[in-house]
Order: sequence, then structure tokens, then C-alpha cells
Amino acid sequence: MFPTMLFPTPNRLTNNRVITIQQWLTKLTSKQLMITHGLKGQTWSLMLTSLFLFIASTNLLGMLPHSFTPTTQLSMNLGMAIPLWAGTIFIGFRNKTKMSLAHLLPLGTPAFLIPMLVMIETISLFIQPLALAVRLTANITAGHLLLHLIGSATLALMGINLPTALITFIILTLLVILEFAVALIQAYVFTLLVSLYLQDNT
Repeated sequence: MFPTMLFPTPNRLTNNRVITIQQWLTKLTSKQLMITHGLKGQTWSLMLTSLFLFIASTNLLGMLPHSFTPTTQLSMNLGMAIPLWAGTIFIGFRNKTKMSLAHLLPLGTPAFLIPMLVMIETISLFIQPLALAVRLTANITAGHLLLHLIGSATLALMGINLPTALITFIILTLLVILEFAVALIQAYVFTLLVSLYLQDNT
């Protein structure tokens, strides 16, 4: 629940700069995610914006020294991906049953390929939440692991070769900046893919 403390509720007539920037980013993200949706899809705007803010703030808090990033755990990411994916699929089958079933069989398929293609499309449909979760887990874990390895190399080289240690420290600094960008990008990608699944089913 700690990330929610980073987004205080404004209680003044004129907001300060931090709250103004937060509100501007929230509106911008919501607009980008919901621009292609109809009225039914736009009812998800609050949940998708909250999801983006939660993942982004969790990833950024994981950049603090000696902290733990929950999004490196596949179980947590699957816990977010499966219900959201299942919700979009349920909406699709409830509102557009024929169109949802038509996605399982491309138009103009030869008769002898129909059973195989239906099986392949069904498997690809059920792989979507796994792909969502694994993408987020792999990117965040790989970045943190790389930072840890280069940080350890920098400490080891300080007593052996100072110029080389300085070069690895510069690389480490650049990677930290990159990892901050990755933390935000991965939150946006996760939310955008959920939004695209919703768009296909509304």
C-alpha cells in the first residue's frame, strides 16, 4: 500500500507543483490509453490509470537501495494479468459473442486446417496473460540483476584499477538512468496491452 502515499489527495484550492505534475501525468496517460475506446471501454479508464500508477510507483520504489521490487515476482504479475485479461475476454463473449468466436478462425481458412487453427488461436489466447506477466517480470529482473552485477564489479575494481572502476561507475550511472526509464515504460506497456485486449473485446 506504500505507493498510494506518493499520490496525496489535494485539499487546497491551488495545488503545489508535485500534485499538479501528478495530475497532468495521470490525465495524459488516461487520454493516451482511452483515445481509441468506445463508451463501454472508457468505463475502464479509472482502473487502467490506477494500474499504471501502481506498477510505475512500485517499479520506481524498487530502485531505492536495499529495497524489494514486487514486480520481479511472477506470482504478483500473474495476479494482476489474469483477472484483467479474463475480464476483457468475459466482456467480449458477453457483448460480442459472434465476433469473439470469429477471432478463433481467420477468414478464408481451408476446411482441413480449421481444427488446427482453432486450437492454435485458442492456445495463443490463453498465453496472453502469461506473456503480459513474463514480460514485466523479465524486464525488471534483468535490469536489477545487471545493476547488481556492475555495482559489484565497480566495488571490486576500486581496489585494483581506479580508472577502470571509474569507467564502470559511469556505465552504472547510465544504467540507473535507463532503469528509471524502463520502470515507467514497462508500466505503460503492461497497461497498454490490457487496454488493447479491452479494445478488441468492446
